[in-house]
Amino acid sequence: MYAKITSFGVSGIGGYPVSVEVYITNGLPAFDIVGLPDTAVKESRERVRAAVKNNGFRFPVSRMTVNLAPADKKKVGTLYDLPVLIGILAASGEIKAPAADCAFLGELSLTGELRPIAGALPMAIAAEREGVRSLFVPAENAPEAAFAENVEIVPVQSVAQLVRHLRGEETIEPAPAPDVHAEELPLPDFADVKGQENVKRALEIAAAGGHNILLIGPPGAGKSMMAKRLPGILPDMSREEMIQSTEIWSVAGLTSRRRPIVSTRPFRSPHHTVSATALAGGGTFPKPGEISLAHNAILFLDELPEFRADVLEVLRQPMEDGQVTVSRVAGTVTFPARFMLVCAMNPCKCGWYGHPSGRCRCTPQEVRRYHSRISGPLLDRIDLIVEVPALEYDELRRKTPAESSAEIKKRVNAARAIQRKRFGDDGTMSNSRMDSKELRRFCSLSGEGEELMRGAFDSMGLSARSYDRILRVARTIADLDGAEEIGPGHLAEAIQYRTYDLSIVE
Repeated sequence: MYAKITSFGVSGIGGYPVSVEVYITNGLPAFDIVGLPDTAVKESRERVRAAVKNNGFRFPVSRMTVNLAPADKKKVGTLYDLPVLIGILAASGEIKAPAADCAFLGELSLTGELRPIAGALPMAIAAEREGVRSLFVPAENAPEAAFAENVEIVPVQSVAQLVRHLRGEETIEPAPAPDVHAEELPLPDFADVKGQENVKRALEIAAAGGHNILLIGPPGAGKSMMAKRLPGILPDMSREEMIQSTEIWSVAGLTSRRRPIVSTRPFRSPHHTVSATALAGGGTFPKPGEISLAHNAILFLDELPEFRADVLEVLRQPMEDGQVTVSRVAGTVTFPARFMLVCAMNPCKCGWYGHPSGRCRCTPQEVRRYHSRISGPLLDRIDLIVEVPALEYDELRRKTPAESSAEIKKRVNAARAIQRKRFGDDGTMSNSRMDSKELRRFCSLSGEGEELMRGAFDSMGLSARSYDRILRVARTIADLDGAEEIGPGHLAEAIQYRTYDLSIVE
């Protein structure tokens, strides 16, 4: 007796088809699962056995072999419980074998209730690609999986309900596509920020072009407060960005019935004690790290010099390539990592270096040592370096309301619309991602601009990467002004965001 059930697995953040083959034959009772199963898959034997018996079905007292194909790919997790159970019931004649264009995913309780699994959306998208008509998933995963198009998502509460559906005794209605705007997460507003107009201008530029930014200032100046308001002025996510981010969060097990789709740009803020593996991703079976969870969104590193050097150096390659490749014994996977890096730091260990009050007690050597924790190559990848001064008393007591995030967002959206029109469908999403060919085409300078750039290059000792980043920022400033060409004023403003030199201590 033989049955073949279609299921899926996850590698990185992509789904792939898995055939669950069940073969029942005469011999001493045994239940073997082959096809490179991990411990969780092997343990499914007991969950499946209990679920079959507790739902009134006969469990075969025979030799059973379950093969998970392709057999050379490691099978991880509890999602194969349901397809194994359906395969056993079909092979033993308890139910008719499901149609070939049906697929099954789900973890079982001992009573046959279905529990949620990780990676539902990537596997639903893979099912759509493989031509699956109906995908049966745990009810809690249905809103997430239904974000995939052209595949019917059937939410299943229990084995008993599913069997009645397969026998035609009961119909389970497919899950509707989720309303991604049903829940608007409250975001802090820039209207709460007093003063710091120069910093808000820099953050607006960063949001408009997707640029990396570093804020440097004393404690209490508002660095973290303003960074946390940045998501409120970023453009709304497109459907493609929602799918990409949700796939990553789903594989990491961070989606839920309450928030099945990542529809608001995430703000990831790991503590400075985070490990390199937690930041980049990894583990025995590689999972996405913080830089991938911040894909299409913001990675905020507060107290930047307090992060270990090896952790910070992990950022360098993903910041250039927009992805991170993790190699482990179990395999090599590539995770998307196109994030906007926002950092904050004090000017010295005590935080008061350069303050007019003279409160700083750090020696020049201590200040240099503190600054040296951030490598030059990492700083070279940051587009805007902004000094955040301490607020004066009059600014704190000012009653005039500041500009709201909604007003700033209108200008950011207008600049992004210009960029979408400029780049079209070639894959470049923002000015910060322009390659050398696009830089030559869209960032040409006038004679005055060339002279200004030459002077900055020679006096500041800029690298080729810094030169390109200044041009990208200048292009964004011009877009905010609605200018067709980069003017000297746009270029001068972009240059001044790189004038703060951490290597100089008086």
